[in-house]
Amino acid sequence: MTTGSGTAAGGRVAAAKKIRRYKKKSQMRTIWLRLKKNRLAMLGLVLFAAMTILVLSADLFMDYEEDAVAQNLSMRFRPPSGEHLLGTDQFGRDVLARVIYGGRISLFVGMATICVSLTAGAVIGASAAYYGGRVDNILMRIMDVFLAVPNILMAITLVAALGTSLFNLVLAMGVSQIPRMSRIVRSSVLGIIGQEYIEAARACGTSDARIIFRHILPNAMGPILVQATQTVARSVITIASLSFIGLGISEPTPEWGSMLSEAKGQLRYRPYLAVAPGVAIVMAVMSLTLLGDGLRDAMDPRLKN
Repeated sequence: MTTGSGTAAGGRVAAAKKIRRYKKKSQMRTIWLRLKKNRLAMLGLVLFAAMTILVLSADLFMDYEEDAVAQNLSMRFRPPSGEHLLGTDQFGRDVLARVIYGGRISLFVGMATICVSLTAGAVIGASAAYYGGRVDNILMRIMDVFLAVPNILMAITLVAALGTSLFNLVLAMGVSQIPRMSRIVRSSVLGIIGQEYIEAARACGTSDARIIFRHILPNAMGPILVQATQTVARSVITIASLSFIGLGISEPTPEWGSMLSEAKGQLRYRPYLAVAPGVAIVMAVMSLTLLGDGLRDAMDPRLKN
């Protein structure tokens, strides 16, 4: 009799898991179908995917050392031509190659920044919302102190203190985005912790960490994903700004902001040197912004039919 009861209970648990998986797949499919109807969001997705594929596959049709880094003074300041589609810079380096390889730095730093800020922000925001009371007050007041400092100013301060390396740049930009991300996570979690399945998990003796990371955060990913795309877009602008003032990626590594800084003295006579990296920054930020807006609309429950 006990064996039969155990088998029935196990069957109910398995059935419940299948139902949850089906609902999750159905929800993701609904979001995707709503996203597909948004032409601007799909334009942003296609544009960002195309840029990502281009910068990752650059080694198939370009040579990093020869085209993007090595100096050839006999080819300096060549205008756009069939050999160099976007011309060459003051050191004879191909501008198109430097723009494409510079995208690797900008997109990598953007993705790494969201990993740092999302990891720390999820822990801080979810803990503050889940435990509430004094824990919530202490964590959020600390975040308020950091929010009082502009992101770009905090990033500049950290980079100036730690040094201008790629690791320090990612760390500085990630830390500067933690307060904003923790706020978003906290507000998302507050709308979930009162649900019945959370109370059931607590009654079953499930640990707080498992409840937070297994049951709460996966169901609060909508606003977090939207914020993540916006954070990557802001990171692209921030790294370009830091490189423009000499606190980001140093020469000869190509980066969009440093390319703009080098081209500012040639705007009158050779504007093509600034147009290429400037357009690349605009395209990257625009694609992520359009995608983020589309995700926000697709995940907004008030827009469901």
